[in-house]
Amino acid sequence: MDKEPTSGDQGISPPSGLEDSQTPPASESAEDTDGATRTRPRWMIPVVTAAAVVVLIAAGLICWRVVSNREHTQAVERCSGAVARLEKPAGGADARTAHYQEAAGISSDQVKDVKTVIAMARAVKNAGGIKPQPVRCDASMKTRDLEAAADKAKDLNGRYDKLDRAAKAVLASRDAKDLDDARTALAAKKEEASRLLGDSDGKVADNATREALQAAIDQAGQTKGGKAKAYRDAVGPLQAAIDQVNASMQAKTQADQQAAEEAVQAAAQAQAQAVQQAAPSYSGGYTPSYRPSYGQGGGGGWSAPAPAAPVPAPSKSQGSSRNWNDFLNRPDNTMHGCRPDGGCGIG
Repeated sequence: MDKEPTSGDQGISPPSGLEDSQTPPASESAEDTDGATRTRPRWMIPVVTAAAVVVLIAAGLICWRVVSNREHTQAVERCSGAVARLEKPAGGADARTAHYQEAAGISSDQVKDVKTVIAMARAVKNAGGIKPQPVRCDASMKTRDLEAAADKAKDLNGRYDKLDRAAKAVLASRDAKDLDDARTALAAKKEEASRLLGDSDGKVADNATREALQAAIDQAGQTKGGKAKAYRDAVGPLQAAIDQVNASMQAKTQADQQAAEEAVQAAAQAQAQAVQQAAPSYSGGYTPSYRPSYGQGGGGGWSAPAPAAPVPAPSKSQGSSRNWNDFLNRPDNTMHGCRPDGGCGIG
């Protein structure tokens, strides 16, 4: 049996006259998905298109506005942060200038590396002084102005960071020189103490002072670390021990001198006493000596000699240099009763 042609079969087209008479205009009707037909006005498509364009433009404006506001907000935050760091750096409002003010009073002969002082002076000049330049940063400013202010504040922060690092380098160089000087001073003091310890052997009044000096030398040799204060503090006990040994040596020297003087005085007194004990006693006057004498004219007879002068005993002030023989061998000036003209006898 032959099948009846259907509208869905391909390759079979309706008669041309029927197609023209039955197909409605595209502008007047259109087949819906469900087979129903509806009519659309001609002006709808342009209106819809225009509306879509307006919506797109509005959406673009909104997006641009949102992005612009976000960029402005970010610029405000960036500028405010840079200005705040410029005015109040980390570590305090005046941390960077405080380091410079401390380092500015340090001369080139107080640092280990002179180049640090030169670098700091160059950093001050590059920063335009130690006082930061003011930078305006306000939310009412345009985004580009905020960006420019943020860049300026960032540049100034970089320069002041360099100045801060240069000042810290000067302070570190000063501390390094202080450490070297302290180590050198302690080494010199240890050498002085060691030399005194050897020279004072047997020359102190109290040997305990030498033992204390040895202990101080050993303690000073244990000083370590990177702080100059530790080495300076070690010099104090060492110097105190040196002073005690010197005082003990001086005390022994004085004691030895005093003992020598006392020994000399004791020897002099002993010799003087020995001289006094060997001298004769004249407590009862004098013993006359009888000698024959001949007077003038050939007359004989005797005369009593004049009493001899008593021989004084040597005084203590004369010392041991006077000998009793000096008194015994003194010339006899009594003339034994004779007159100076050579005549002797009575009358």
